[in-house]
Amino acid sequence: MTLTKKLFLGVGLGVSMVAYAQVGTIQPVLTGAPFLRISPDARAGGMGDQGVATTSDAFSQFWNAAKYPFSKTTSAIGINYTPYMSKLTNDVFLLYGAYHQFLGDEERATISASIYYFNMGQVDLTKINAGVVTSDGTVKPNEFSIDVAYALKLSDYYSMAVTGRFIRSDLSGGFNSDNTLKPANSFAVDVSGYFQSDKHTSINDFEGRVKGGFAIQNLGPRLDYTGDEESRSYLPTMARVGAGYDLFLDDLNRVGVNFEASKLLVPGPDATGNVPNVGVMEGIGKSFNNTKSMMFSGAVEYEYDNAFAVRGGYFHESVEQGGRQYATVGVGLKYQSFGLDMSYLINTSKINSALDNTLRFGLTWNIGEESSNAQDY
Repeated sequence: MTLTKKLFLGVGLGVSMVAYAQVGTIQPVLTGAPFLRISPDARAGGMGDQGVATTSDAFSQFWNAAKYPFSKTTSAIGINYTPYMSKLTNDVFLLYGAYHQFLGDEERATISASIYYFNMGQVDLTKINAGVVTSDGTVKPNEFSIDVAYALKLSDYYSMAVTGRFIRSDLSGGFNSDNTLKPANSFAVDVSGYFQSDKHTSINDFEGRVKGGFAIQNLGPRLDYTGDEESRSYLPTMARVGAGYDLFLDDLNRVGVNFEASKLLVPGPDATGNVPNVGVMEGIGKSFNNTKSMMFSGAVEYEYDNAFAVRGGYFHESVEQGGRQYATVGVGLKYQSFGLDMSYLINTSKINSALDNTLRFGLTWNIGEESSNAQDY
C-alpha cells in the first residue's frame, strides 16, 4: 500500500472518508485519534453500531461501562478483530480487548478495563538519489488507547460509571526525517449511566423490560502532533443517548428493539473552512452550531435460550458530515462459557465505507459465575 494512502487512512479513519474528494459539499468534522469513533465489537457491529442502551456484554466498556453492574456473569473477557479498508489492503486492522469483574458479594460495583489498538500496516519508504529510487526502510503507523472504569449501581435499576483513558496516536510511524509530525499523547474521561427496569406485563401478557443509557465520551485535552499550538487536534468527544425495549415471548425467547442517537461534540469548520482554535469546553459549545453532526441507528435482536442470537440494524449519518449510511446483520453463538459473534456491513450510501462488506469477529469467555442478574434474562 502506498504512503499516500496510508496517510489518508490515518487522517480520515474515523469518518471513513474514502470519497471525501468526490463530493465538494462534504465538510466532515475531523479529529485526532479518529479510530475511537469506530465500533470495535461484532455484536454492536450487527446492530447498526450502537451499544449505549443494549443489554450488558463483555464489550460494554467501549459503549457504556455503567452496563457492567447488570452483567449476567461476574467476570468476562472479550476479544474482537476488525479488518479495515479490506478493499484496499490486507494488513490494516483493529483489535479490541475488554475485561470486567464484580467487586464484593453484593454485586453492585464493577471494575473494568480495555485496550483498543489500530494497526495501519507496514509502509515501505523510498528515496531518490541521483535519479535512482532506493529503499529507505519501513515504518508502522499505529494508534491505541488503554482505559479503566469503575461502575456502581445507585439503585436496583440505575447505575453510573466513570472511565479514565490514555490515548496515543502515531500517524507518522517515524517516516518524516524533519520530525514535523510526531506521536501525540492525551488522556480522556467518560461519564455514563444505564437504566434497566424489572420485568413487567407487556403486549399480549408477555413480559417486557425497558432500558436506557447515555454516555459522554473522550472528554480531554487536544492531541499535539506537531508542537504547534494552533494546529492541535480535538479528541473525538461524543455524546450518546439510547433507549430499548425487551419483549420476552417465553422463558427462552427474547426480542429486543433499540434506538440510539449520537453527536460529535467537536466544532466543525466555519465558512472559510477553518476549525476554531478554542478550549475543549468552548469547543463543545460551538459543536451545537453544527446541526448536521447527529447520527442515528436502530436495531433488532432476537435471542434464544441465551445461546443463539440473530441481529440486524441500520446506521445513518448526514451526507455533509461523511455520509455513512449502512445496514448491518449479525449472529451470536454461545456454548457453555464461550461465545462467538459475527457481523457484516452492507453499504447503502453512494459514498464508500471503509467497512463495506467487512466481516467482524468477536470472542467472549465468561470466566466467572452467573451473577444475580442472570435470573432476570
